[in-house]
Amino acid sequence: MTFSGRKVKACVFILSGILVLLLMISAYPGVSHAETTAREILEKVDDMWRGTSSYAEMTMEVVTAHWERTLKLRAWSKGKEYSLVLITFPKKERGLASLKVQNDIFNYLPRVNRTIRVPSSMMMGSWMGSHFTNDDLVKESRMSDDYTVQIAFEGIRDGLSIYELVLLPKPEAPVVWGKIEITVEKTELIPIKSLYFDEDEQLIRTMDFTDVRIMGGRKIPATLILVPTDKPDERTFIRYDSMDFDIDLDESFFSLRNLSRRDLVQ
Repeated sequence: MTFSGRKVKACVFILSGILVLLLMISAYPGVSHAETTAREILEKVDDMWRGTSSYAEMTMEVVTAHWERTLKLRAWSKGKEYSLVLITFPKKERGLASLKVQNDIFNYLPRVNRTIRVPSSMMMGSWMGSHFTNDDLVKESRMSDDYTVQIAFEGIRDGLSIYELVLLPKPEAPVVWGKIEITVEKTELIPIKSLYFDEDEQLIRTMDFTDVRIMGGRKIPATLILVPTDKPDERTFIRYDSMDFDIDLDESFFSLRNLSRRDLVQ
């Protein structure tokens, strides 16, 4: 059996942006001084999604009005330039792989033994029917580079000491959001919620960060939930099942040859 053009395109969308998961695997440094500026808070939130190197096993669940879908993933990363993701479940998608090397992204389709380079024209579409866009999933820049930030609220809310940050895009910044609001737990600067607005300041989606726990020796939210405002009954979950940080990974691991290695799927 061969893939139709539609099936190949669907598989490309499945993997074209999945590398965002790796950006969410990283250390989260604590605060080392009493006074913390808005930019310092944002930089720490930024750095939470990045690490020198990492390995994770994850579950992604997509819930829509008409169907539900669950994927199991294995993922490796080195900085923000290198990452490799393999789908291990379900059987239909087992072995599908995505590789990011510098600015290039490649997808491997095991049923046709084919490697496809992902074009930039696909980056703004949603993938796999999830509520993430491909741009979300491969975003390399830091929010602290693209947005100005200020502390809009500092104090107690719902019994929790928090900062509320407001981010506005810098002139000419290559971003799609007109405003982002981030609520951060004050003591350890762990994000609680992010709200994303369009240029007319209409709320488009909400990201909740939950289930904070120690994983790989570091305290991070183990579950992320993305909900579109216009479809409040739909959502995409990302759950980290296990993590390791600062592992020994050479850049040569992130190669086209490793996309098709069967032993990595086991």
